[in-house]
Amino acid sequence: MIIRIVKMTFEKDKVAQFLELFNSSKHLIRNFEGCTHLELLNDLDAPHIYFTYSYWESPINLEHYRQSELFKTVWSKTKVLFSDKAEAWSVEQKVILK
Repeated sequence: MIIRIVKMTFEKDKVAQFLELFNSSKHLIRNFEGCTHLELLNDLDAPHIYFTYSYWESPINLEHYRQSELFKTVWSKTKVLFSDKAEAWSVEQKVILK
């Protein structure tokens, strides 16, 4: 399993538009083959900065999503709302602390 974290910084007047887009497509992303978890996080100190946090069964599943029409459609509508370039990380969980 891999975890994908994407940081997105939006124009302040475009946040509502992004949230509408995310809410209309989140179920499609969450149900994409290989996606087992999806959440949206918001920076406490900068309300125009959001992060998506998703779990993927494998890097191949994530890459299939990134090459899909769903991703291309959602991303093309999302990136025009940015005030800064998006940043993304693919990470593996190594230790679980309880």
